[in-house]
Amino acid sequence: MDKVKILVVDDESRMRKLVRDFLTRQNYEVLEAADGEEALDIFYKDKAIALLILDVMMPKMNGWEVCREIRQTSKVPIIMLTAKSDESDELMGFDLGVDEYITKPFSPKILVARVEAILRRTNKIGDAADFKTAGEIILDKTAHEVKISGNPVELSFKEFELLEYFMDNQGIALSRERILNSVWNYDYFGDARTIDTHVKKLRNKLGACGSYIKTVWGMGYKFEVS
Repeated sequence: MDKVKILVVDDESRMRKLVRDFLTRQNYEVLEAADGEEALDIFYKDKAIALLILDVMMPKMNGWEVCREIRQTSKVPIIMLTAKSDESDELMGFDLGVDEYITKPFSPKILVARVEAILRRTNKIGDAADFKTAGEIILDKTAHEVKISGNPVELSFKEFELLEYFMDNQGIALSRERILNSVWNYDYFGDARTIDTHVKKLRNKLGACGSYIKTVWGMGYKFEVS
C-alpha cells in the first residue's frame, strides 16, 4: 500500500525537519517547500498529496494566500502553523477552510495526532467508526478529541466517555442506572447522582450544544440533536 503523502511548508528548515522526522516515523511520505510559491508548484504537480501543513509567515506568498488559492480548486485538508495566538487569525483561518490551527511552539506528537485524526476523518487512514458526529459536535475516539464548529473542547476522561455513550445512543431515553453501568461499569459503588454532576459539567463545556442532552424527568437523560 502506498504511503500517504503530506506536504510540509515552512521557511524554517529546522521546523520542516522536526515535522518531517516525526511524520516519517509514522510511515508517511513527506514533501517539503520553503515558501508559498514552491508549495503551490509541488501541490499542482503531485495530485496524491493528502494533507498540507502550512506555515502562515513565509516569503513570496504567505500561508493565507496559499490556502486561499488552493481552496479555489481543492478541499485537501490543511493544518495551519502560526506563531500568533490571536483569535481573529484563527477565525480567519477557519473562514478560509483551514481544518486545524496549531500555534507555535507545539508538541510534535500532538501535531501527528491531529494529522492522523484529520486523515481518518477524510478516510485516508484508519476506521471511520472511530469518528462520530452529532449536530455541531465532532468526536474523534482514537485521538480522544472533541470539537464544536472546529473549536476544541477540553473534556475530562469520564466526560469524554459520557459524551461518546450519549452519541452512540442518540434518541434513546437512558436511565441513570443504565448510564452508570455502561460508562462507570458495574463495579462502581458510588451514588447514581454522580451522573447529574457530570451531565451538568458536560452541558456547560458543550455550550449551545449542551441542549442536545435533554432531561427525562424521573428517569435520566436523552441525547438528540434539535
